[in-house]
Amino acid sequence: MPTPPLAIYRDDVVQTRKPHPCGGDTWRVVRLGAEIGLRCETCGHKVLLPRAALERRIKRFIARGPDAPADA
Repeated sequence: MPTPPLAIYRDDVVQTRKPHPCGGDTWRVVRLGAEIGLRCETCGHKVLLPRAALERRIKRFIARGPDAPADA
């Protein structure tokens, strides 16, 4: 049975498994949909990643966005 999609909310801050070339590994979610928009917290670079690719790359959540439920 397939696993449900990971709950990702706008303004979540996530840590990725591999760092960005600038050296930062924390990203803020700025766009949701089939592709997730991310902005590097270190240099401000923006990227779009397919949801499945982002779910594999997330190491942990640093902070949850204001739309996230309290128990997330």
